[in-house]
Amino acid sequence: MFPNFIFTMFILLLLVAQTRIQAFNIIPDSSSTHQNITINAILQKSAEVCQKVLSKQGRNFVQPKSLTVESVAEACLSPASALTLKSAISEIKNRNFMTDLKYFKDPKYHFDNERFEDGRNVITEGVKKVKASLMQKNYEFAREQLGEILHTLQDFYSHSNWIELGNRSPYANLINPNLPLEKLADKNTPTCRSCVDDDCSNNILDTVISQKLLTSGYTNGITISKPAGKCSHGGAIDLTSQLDPKGGINKDTPKSSHGNLHFVAADVATAATRDLLEDIRKSTNDIEFLRLMGISSSSSVLCIVIDTSVSMADEIAEIKRVTSFIIDSRRGTADEPSIYILVPFNDPGFGPVTKTTNRDDFKSQINALSAAGGGDNPEMSLSGLWLALAGAPAASEIFLFTDAEPKDVEMKSTVLALIESTKSTVNFLLTNLLTNTTRSLSNSVNQLYEDLALASGGQAIEVSKELLANTTSLITNSTISGLVTIFQTVRDPGRAEVFSFVVDSTVQNLTFYITGNSTQFSITAPSGQSQSSEQSDGSVGVIQTVFNFHTVRIKTSSPVGQWLISISSAQPYSLKVTGKSTINFKFDFVEVVQTPQPGYAVYKSRPPATGNVTLLVSLLGSESGVLKEVTLVEASGSGVYKGILEDVGSGDYMVTVTTVPKGDFYIRLNGQFNSSSTSAFQRQSSTRYRASNITVTAVNNDTWVAGQIFKLPFNVTTSSNLSNYIINVKNSRQYNMTFPSSLTAGGDGVANGTVELSAPFNAIDGTGVILTIEATQPGTNDTNYAFLRLAVSREVVPSAGLALSLWLSALTVLISRLSHQ
Repeated sequence: MFPNFIFTMFILLLLVAQTRIQAFNIIPDSSSTHQNITINAILQKSAEVCQKVLSKQGRNFVQPKSLTVESVAEACLSPASALTLKSAISEIKNRNFMTDLKYFKDPKYHFDNERFEDGRNVITEGVKKVKASLMQKNYEFAREQLGEILHTLQDFYSHSNWIELGNRSPYANLINPNLPLEKLADKNTPTCRSCVDDDCSNNILDTVISQKLLTSGYTNGITISKPAGKCSHGGAIDLTSQLDPKGGINKDTPKSSHGNLHFVAADVATAATRDLLEDIRKSTNDIEFLRLMGISSSSSVLCIVIDTSVSMADEIAEIKRVTSFIIDSRRGTADEPSIYILVPFNDPGFGPVTKTTNRDDFKSQINALSAAGGGDNPEMSLSGLWLALAGAPAASEIFLFTDAEPKDVEMKSTVLALIESTKSTVNFLLTNLLTNTTRSLSNSVNQLYEDLALASGGQAIEVSKELLANTTSLITNSTISGLVTIFQTVRDPGRAEVFSFVVDSTVQNLTFYITGNSTQFSITAPSGQSQSSEQSDGSVGVIQTVFNFHTVRIKTSSPVGQWLISISSAQPYSLKVTGKSTINFKFDFVEVVQTPQPGYAVYKSRPPATGNVTLLVSLLGSESGVLKEVTLVEASGSGVYKGILEDVGSGDYMVTVTTVPKGDFYIRLNGQFNSSSTSAFQRQSSTRYRASNITVTAVNNDTWVAGQIFKLPFNVTTSSNLSNYIINVKNSRQYNMTFPSSLTAGGDGVANGTVELSAPFNAIDGTGVILTIEATQPGTNDTNYAFLRLAVSREVVPSAGLALSLWLSALTVLISRLSHQ
């Protein structure tokens, strides 16, 4: 996925309406759609692969009666994977839709204009990128690329006459570059006659049918024309369908020119999608294929970012202890981490990122850590965190250990952009105690850490080195599968207030986290029992306090009902309530598109501050559950902005909010299951968000080849009167790049720039790179960003000039070696 946009989207849609976007619909109606074709194929193939895996393990696979995200995750014996499976499917199908917007002028991406060889190349080259990225465990980019090529593959069955030729199974040659595409109608061969009285059911020429010639419809290009005698795509926006022979042959909907074959084409497109997924599976192994689809034995991730400077010996020893405990105690359980990530830092170094699925390899990496170097006190902590956010899966829980202030404070906005984009939570365990009681943290230099923790929904905990072991239970509590946030808020400045929230019957391991100095609180359970912060072990729970951090583990095994917590403090504080539950949700800010085809594009940036904001919210874990309310809640206030809900099926809801908070806000939802008034549930986002008047747009339409300059154009617009921007660009591989440090908008209100990146010649095929392009208006705190996932390719034949350069470089190396012999 790549950032959505407002101004550029509007311009694109105007152009598209005059040119071409025709395909299976995106948003479900009475027809089959790109969306449900993709979803059905992924669920079918995932269930099939799970069955093979469990059979090899000697475990039982129970075929679901109906295939849903929840039922497939349950059948795979990994119910917590429902959220990550849903997220993976969303990434794939969202990029499927965006193919129309990216390549609306190019017929090869849709098998239009008889561009069969070119269309097949789109698929096969795209499959190479998917496989290369999968080899590097770059799952996110692989999903995006997969969605793009699936759109092209699925369009073949709607836009060509494959179905009209009597075929009811996929054309295998489309995904195999070694097989020829046979019996293609040449440019001079007429293929259609005009439709009669809007009846196009018999407009393909008999000779084409009898000779089994493959053709596809022509549609608007730069000019409105087509070769003599050729079929058109058809439809209201295809102006070539008004040229002889008139009409069209597409099967996009039941009302299309060949709409009587719409559902047949959709069924074959689904089978073709399964075949392509099988081809990808064969290139790797079953476990890796399931990871690509978001299914693993556990949804838990263990991600450690640690300062390795000379003063950190005690902290490193504690990290070794707690990670060994997690690895050893969870081996073979549902909470065993599926991915382990380690990022060291000091000064001036940070990284590299160690990312593995092998627990013993991770344990060895942790045990190899030692405290050395570091020099002056500030360390490169934000750079280390930046690498962790870029390398970890979305919605990861990250833990950073340091006893120093950040040296790289300029990285704050980039880190915030990654926190918002990935929805990850960051917890800081800080052992640099000083005395300063004016803030919620006793050490004022830790304020930046606190800001980032609050933005992500994490904790910033100050603790002495001697008591660090008393706080690392946060890691063991927060790295379990199925953890959900029930309630969260911040008060800055602090004040006395009573908070209430609902806990449902699916919640286990109910835990409260309160961060703040001089904070007193009292908790009242639904039963009426109360306990104050002075009681470390009472009727409600067990309270552990270490400096500014309070953990309350609720004792009761049945916490159902309304809870109250009264907090009193003159200093800032935060409250977070979590539990383990099967009911969860995912959401994205989206731009709904109605013309020329209904659909939506996902923002990978901050949503707009003006006008309506739309969210696509997916409820997971309760087949009988329904959403009752979705609100944007001020992060440090009492303002609540209610959304208008539209149920679009399959547990998905479009939510429109007419007014957006001016400051930071959370997403909160309330729902009900089992049709009982006492079965209410409540969930909330951990990450907090902010709207922006700025829009940053960057679309990657090219292949990034190792050793060559990669150019990525971008533009910036704003809804305010200001037109100057400060630009900052970061890439997660620290590859060489250039970009303008500032931009000024032209008369059209658009500021244009280009980022130029260069990956080394020896970069591995499929290497993933996260790029953030940030724009800030001087004199304001308004900023926005574009968030892109890129991958380096080595699959392009070098140009003559590049080939000569490579040859000369190799010759120079050879001469140098010979001269030293």
